[in-house]
Amino acid sequence: MIEREKRRQKLVDANAETRKELRKISTDIHRSPEERFNARQEMAKLPRNSAAVRLRNRCAVTGRPRGYMRFFGLSRITFRELALKGELPGIRKGSL
Repeated sequence: MIEREKRRQKLVDANAETRKELRKISTDIHRSPEERFNARQEMAKLPRNSAAVRLRNRCAVTGRPRGYMRFFGLSRITFRELALKGELPGIRKGSL
């Protein structure tokens, strides 16, 4: 799953500018309906996995998608294990 997400991220990065330009054209109300329609069709031809919406935050160590802590890039379980081992600098238990 981690590798799949990496491939998706590469596709998103590669097609970000194209998607941005086509999106801008397709939502511009000052353009003709034909231009807007053509921009939407071009966007539909791009790979589905090149849309940023399809990305999922996953733990960098285990690949777990739930309980993800964005600041650390880890799941809550992995975060706790690493924090208790002292492998995360500046993190300590709140009860001490």
